[in-house]
Amino acid sequence: MAALLEINRLTMRFSATEVVHDLSLAIEERTTLGLVGESGSGKSVTALAITRLLDHRAQMTGAIRYAGQDLLSLDSEAMRRLRGKEIAMVFQEPMTALNPVMPIGEQIAEAVRVHHPEQSRKAVRDAVIEAMHAVALPEPARRYNDYPHQFSGGQRQRILIAMAIVNRPRLLIADEPTTALDVTVQRQILELLADLKERFGLTMLFISHDLAVVSQVSDRVAVMRRGLLLEEASRAAIFRTPMHAYTRALLGAAPTMETPLDSPLATLDFRGDDARIPLREMADGHWARVAETV
Repeated sequence: MAALLEINRLTMRFSATEVVHDLSLAIEERTTLGLVGESGSGKSVTALAITRLLDHRAQMTGAIRYAGQDLLSLDSEAMRRLRGKEIAMVFQEPMTALNPVMPIGEQIAEAVRVHHPEQSRKAVRDAVIEAMHAVALPEPARRYNDYPHQFSGGQRQRILIAMAIVNRPRLLIADEPTTALDVTVQRQILELLADLKERFGLTMLFISHDLAVVSQVSDRVAVMRRGLLLEEASRAAIFRTPMHAYTRALLGAAPTMETPLDSPLATLDFRGDDARIPLREMADGHWARVAETV
């Protein structure tokens, strides 16, 4: 299966600070890549680089190819035509991503009008209501003119997802979409994303610090730390046979149903230095920065 998104040796700097180093990733069409790591590992800034939402201070080398086009070489107008139509993003915190003084129906409608200015007001409204139905928002026609504060946290996240899928993109980037939600609502959002992926044939980049969440949605998993890709493999390989010490540390820090209730949770105490170790294919499709043994 062909890759819809390819990142090739991407390095990003802000002034003298390097935030992503020599990153290479690929996402095959209609699959989900889970990108996981602790805060500051470079996950979200990678998503912003893909969507070209970083400001002029970001210095980037390498290539980001979407359907064969190098996104880093596109001018701002060409990128604007792709963003929101072909490539869409669901942001982490809906209360900051949504405009508090604009009805949610009109906020979703803006995404349609930007890319389809020729559509009538009725056609736009119909598309918005259809998107609200797709994400299981209750009574979308009646609630079209309601404001963000009138919805629960889970419903606000559904509004952001509706805004992202209203133009039927091919690539959906979900940046920590369940972080601020309780576990019951979190599961509902994960099930919704899985349903939308199958229904609309989406390719997804799912970003999270939570391996348990990533395990539910991803076909492949990539682990980052301090701007470095440390390991990438199928979901089964990452969770059954992790090869990098940091991946094992992440897994060890997550409680399971077998974790004794009277034992303290493990802490993440990994001090490895991987910058000089190349990423190597340790098994079929399983890449890791592991030093060769003699």
